Amino acid sequence: MAILSDYEEEDHKKPTPSAPPQRKLFNAALNPSDPLGFLEKVFEFVARESDLFKSDSLVNDVNAVVRMVKDKVETEDKKRKDVKIEGNGKAEKKVKEEVVEAPVKLEEAKKSPVKKEEVKESESEVEEKDGRRAPNKGNGLDMDNYSWVQSLQEVTLTVPVPAGTKSRAISCEIKKNRISVGLKGQQPILDGEFYNPVKVDDCFWSLEDQKSISILLTKQDQMEWWKYIVKGEPEIDTQKVEPESSKLGDLDPETRSTVEKMMFDQRQKQMGKPTSDEMQKQEIMKKFMAEHPEMDFSRAKFN
Repeated sequence: MAILSDYEEEDHKKPTPSAPPQRKLFNAALNPSDPLGFLEKVFEFVARESDLFKSDSLVNDVNAVVRMVKDKVETEDKKRKDVKIEGNGKAEKKVKEEVVEAPVKLEEAKKSPVKKEEVKESESEVEEKDGRRAPNKGNGLDMDNYSWVQSLQEVTLTVPVPAGTKSRAISCEIKKNRISVGLKGQQPILDGEFYNPVKVDDCFWSLEDQKSISILLTKQDQMEWWKYIVKGEPEIDTQKVEPESSKLGDLDPETRSTVEKMMFDQRQKQMGKPTSDEMQKQEIMKKFMAEHPEMDFSRAKFN
């Protein structure tokens, strides 16, 4: 028969189970400039907290892990480069498409109608800062309702009229300082005061092909280029006028010399420089002053 006290004593002698040991946490920060130092701390921690370093194949296992991570990193880098190259390729393809499409767009632009606003804008680009325009090939100007060209001696006007117009329907009045031209019963197409007087007896007009009026004006002053036909119209830059040299070749030597002198003097006046006669007088005066150094010319005035 068992005694209860004995059982109690035996139960008291049985060992009580111990609490599991606490795991230590890894505490270290990676310094990008010293990655091997960080790995050293990692291996030390693993050595203390595990049996990894008791393995005979430790070095081979670590090398295998390093190679695996290295291959993974290289694969990811390659993927990023491939994406970048693909993106550049698309951009290059887009540029090539734009280069190919450029001539097509240019051709389409040529075929598309030009709006009047665009024409006016391009015409305004011809105007210079002071409002003057570059002359046309005939040393005149092309306006909306007429055009004109000139030589030193004459001005030729071309005024378009409706096709089939008869000469009796035209009203053209030319005076010494004015002109008025248009269709009878309508507002004049051109009406105003000339830039310079004309020789009325040497002026005339004609109807060309029943669609335009041609007017020849003979200048009184045949040494000056006209800047405009009538006052209020846009001016041309007379410094950009280009006389036809071929016509000068048709003149006799004396007349050609006179015309060339006139052209030179005109350009000199436009630039604010002395004419050929003034230059000749200046040379004579310089020569005279050089020959008479004893004379005082400090108060002399030269025209």
